[in-house]
Amino acid sequence: MSTARFTLDPAFTIGTVDPRLFGSFVEHLGRCVYTGIFEPDHPSADEAGLRTDVLELVRELGVTVIRYPGGNFVSGYKWEDSVGPVEDRPRRLDLAWRTTEPNRFGLSEYIAFLRKIGPRAEPMMAVNLGTRGVAEAIELQEYANHPSGTALSDLRAEHGDKDPFGIRLWCLGNEMDGPWQTGHKTAGEYGRIAAETARAMRQIDKDVELVACGSSGQGMDTFAAWESTVLQETYDLVDFISLHAYYEEHDGDRDSFLASAVDMESFIENVVATCDHVGARLKSKKRINLSFDEWNVWYMTRTDAEVSALDWPEAPRLLEDVYSVTDAVVLGSLLIALLRHADRVTVACLAQLVNVIAPIMTEPDGPAWRQTTFFPFAQAARYGRGEVLDVRVDSPTYDTARHGTADLLHATAVRADDGTVTVFAVNRGQTESLPLEVALNGLELTSVTEHSVLADADPDARNTRTDPGRVAPHAATGTVLDGGTLRATLEPLSWNVIRLG
Repeated sequence: MSTARFTLDPAFTIGTVDPRLFGSFVEHLGRCVYTGIFEPDHPSADEAGLRTDVLELVRELGVTVIRYPGGNFVSGYKWEDSVGPVEDRPRRLDLAWRTTEPNRFGLSEYIAFLRKIGPRAEPMMAVNLGTRGVAEAIELQEYANHPSGTALSDLRAEHGDKDPFGIRLWCLGNEMDGPWQTGHKTAGEYGRIAAETARAMRQIDKDVELVACGSSGQGMDTFAAWESTVLQETYDLVDFISLHAYYEEHDGDRDSFLASAVDMESFIENVVATCDHVGARLKSKKRINLSFDEWNVWYMTRTDAEVSALDWPEAPRLLEDVYSVTDAVVLGSLLIALLRHADRVTVACLAQLVNVIAPIMTEPDGPAWRQTTFFPFAQAARYGRGEVLDVRVDSPTYDTARHGTADLLHATAVRADDGTVTVFAVNRGQTESLPLEVALNGLELTSVTEHSVLADADPDARNTRTDPGRVAPHAATGTVLDGGTLRATLEPLSWNVIRLG
């Protein structure tokens, strides 16, 4: 196998990583909330009904922002149902997932959950612009954030939350371009209601950060035209436009699946181009950033059958994909794609946090454990802080049916404030190791602190309730830094974290 190479130089950078790149997502879908993060009768439950075993894993995962309450769920969401005494909260049909929502977990419980994760966990709240609109959005904002002295802020205090929730980051609806969305709108219809909602929310607080709905995927027929129309209405009123993307292996085509990040990077770059075109047309000096607030590996081809068979149950088992080593390597590659565009992607949310296409799994009245995908995310969240260095690989390539010719090596590197550097690298090759050489220019690095690898002789190996430790990262051997050059061998189909001191 030919050697893959790239050069690192502190003079050539992409941008500084925003901590909110390592966000996640909690939706009222399946068992994400009920028996996921919230199970009052569980042996580990605290006084608020939160599973402390799950809280410990969430802290280990390192999430920095959590989007809530949806997702498709939000387009039928009545926020008033989720506040006040639990015994008084109504049960509602959730049209998005054909289930019944009991509202035992709501806005106050969500904020309490964030506070127990720790100070770095920030709320990201979505408002319903599907079946509701401007009035309900600003009423929710007043209830959540106004200190006191109004009907809604005093109602929050009456409900037991004297202090404001301090929600700064808001999504103006969810996937409004999608015909599946309750209250689906054309780009022009959505652009107008998003603009009016943004204006009203900024009248309450000029410093809120607002996310307009972008396309639900690059494959949408309206892609790019949607962004252009929406931003024409909202450009000077919002801070972000959203992107959503999910990937899965189709018909055994693992070569294409391993190159999924080729599509993600193309999606990001095309949205950036559209944003900047609108800005130029409007003669604006403002720059719109990207909120990639739903992304993951998701075997969506199974979902329609799952949902259509439901008859309004409460918290059924839905979208509980059990991830393999291959899935984890692809997820690591998607993380690399986000880091490689950290100059414009400044918020991102892995969808979702627990049980539903999630890095953490639980059983009711039972254990919680890490999926294979837990490890790349936790390592990136821990070591991917600082300045992203510009990595341009010279790599052997291979052909894929879906994404054309792709590099076997997918990589990025992040330089921390203390001068240490972490290289994140994926070998997409399924059968052969990939030699790697990295030239280090102008970097005062003297040693390899760690080379961690997620790979397995069985690329379909998974962690399960009965074998929760089957897959975990292991230490590589033979990685050296000598004469200003890093040399390593990347195992076949592997996610690699190489830390340089």
